[in-house]
Amino acid sequence: MGELSGIFLDFIRNWGYVAVAVLMAMENACIPIPSELILGFAGYLIFADQMTFTGALTAGMIGGMAGSIFAYYVGDKGGRPFVDKYGHYFFVKKSHVDLAQRWFDKYGIRAVFFSRMLPVVRTFISLPAGFGHVNMKSFLVMTFIGSLPWTAMILYIGMKLGEHWEKMLAVGHEASIIFVIVCVVIIGYLYYKHKTKKRGLK
Repeated sequence: MGELSGIFLDFIRNWGYVAVAVLMAMENACIPIPSELILGFAGYLIFADQMTFTGALTAGMIGGMAGSIFAYYVGDKGGRPFVDKYGHYFFVKKSHVDLAQRWFDKYGIRAVFFSRMLPVVRTFISLPAGFGHVNMKSFLVMTFIGSLPWTAMILYIGMKLGEHWEKMLAVGHEASIIFVIVCVVIIGYLYYKHKTKKRGLK
């Protein structure tokens, strides 16, 4: 995949938003193209006034949602045997699918939300959701609200790093884990406040 990075960057440079959407669709359709590469470079192009933040965010979300839906239906219609048999033709490793499956088995539909911000798992979590035939509406909601902050964050970091955007590639995994921890703390706090307020009204 490292040898293809230059091709991906040229694709984004020449095709802009369309390329961001296509590559994000490929990543979320279980082809392991790092979103840090796609969105980090798009962030640099925002810094260079060749893209807008809103445009890149929209393109990234459209592509990500489309790829996730595709992967969901592969899992839903083909099942695990189909993915195990043909996945290697598309760089899908069984160990990566196993990891996503463990997350889904443990957390259910909530895994679709949190996994969108985690390395490796975010690329493959749609497959076990499809294997489990989860409700499509719930899948789409969890995918959207999990993907939006991650997409916006990577674009923003790439934009702020500017010409040094490639530094993100070295710390992308660590940053995503920290981001998830922060999200968990915020959600936990909001849930606690909500429950406290409800008790106070009784």
